[in-house]
Amino acid sequence: MSFQTGLSGLKASSQSLDVIGNNIANANTAGMKSSRAEFAALVASALDVAGTSGPGIGVQVATVSQQFSQGNINITGNGLDAAINGGGFFQVQVADGTLAYTRDGSFKLDKDGNIMTNGGAKVLGNKMDALGKPIVGDKPSPLSLPTSAPIPAKATTKIAAEFNLDARAVVASSVVPTTPLTTYGTSATAYDGQGLPITVSLYLEKTATNQWNVYTNDLSGTIPPAAPQLLGGGPMNFDPLTGKLAAGSPWLSAVPVSMTSANGTLSPAPTLDLSKVTQYGKSFSVSNLTQDGYTSGEFVGMNIGENGIITARYSNGETQAAGQIALAEFRNVQGLTPTGGNNWIATATSGAPVQGVPGEGKFGGLRAGALENSNVDLTAELVNMMVAQRAYQANAQTIKTQDQVLSTLVNLR
Repeated sequence: MSFQTGLSGLKASSQSLDVIGNNIANANTAGMKSSRAEFAALVASALDVAGTSGPGIGVQVATVSQQFSQGNINITGNGLDAAINGGGFFQVQVADGTLAYTRDGSFKLDKDGNIMTNGGAKVLGNKMDALGKPIVGDKPSPLSLPTSAPIPAKATTKIAAEFNLDARAVVASSVVPTTPLTTYGTSATAYDGQGLPITVSLYLEKTATNQWNVYTNDLSGTIPPAAPQLLGGGPMNFDPLTGKLAAGSPWLSAVPVSMTSANGTLSPAPTLDLSKVTQYGKSFSVSNLTQDGYTSGEFVGMNIGENGIITARYSNGETQAAGQIALAEFRNVQGLTPTGGNNWIATATSGAPVQGVPGEGKFGGLRAGALENSNVDLTAELVNMMVAQRAYQANAQTIKTQDQVLSTLVNLR
């Protein structure tokens, strides 16, 4: 029996060394979680005929448990890298269509714009609605970016400007020569549905105290325009006490502006919002000028936010939310089965995955441009390796001792 006890000890120690060696080998593997061999005693029987406990007959490896503690976050600077700081797993779809889970966030883009792992699995996430908000209720699906074709152009529908008109300015017609129309003005570049640019110029002319007319360019192409268009159907009146637009002014609401490109007149006409224009006793200055149109653009890069939202950047200066990385968590993470390639799969022991998004509830936030290091403690693993080696040597010694005992008995005369 002592031979079998020693052999079981050798086998268990050997398995423990295998686990420790695997931990050490993966000390630099992103998202890797260390394991440990856990032992259980073997006995001949639970109770012998006298009612006392039976003799021990060795040891066995009861299980190899995984340690899902947080690994250190390592900054890489790669925009496609993402680390989970807290609970949760990335969800991926492997080549055969089955689902797997990983903590390794070293993602790549393939030729079709799919976000992939190093093992070729597709990263799953939530799609975005027309307003750029994630559709969380749907089943996560493979995330992709439009890298093969440019995003389409968008016609301008709104223009907004914020500027200050000089309250010290004189009425344009009160001086000789009259104040040029181009003295107070600014311009913006709008776009039609095919992305052709349209220069929209705004000219401000003081017509009376606290009163200004707003003009835009005509189709003559001259500056100042030969026949400027009066906008808003009337003047822009300012409150003499506050310097803001007076109550009842039509300019408190956006007004339509007729725009024409080589493709024709934009329909419906874009609107112009000047509701935040002021008149103070300081020089004319433009503080903000925006419009919502753009020409077509090529994909140039992406960013991943802490909430998992992937923002794509394009050559036309636009940024668009392309999707949101979805996470999964399990009631019993110890029940997950490792399948290689930094992946785990769910089992009946782990329970079904609980869906979520980064930074909400028990799910950790994402750190873009970073990776989670392995949680292997090399110092502890080397000490464990020495302990396992000594245990192996000790079990070998028991076999040697038993052999000597048997040899003595055989040689009795």
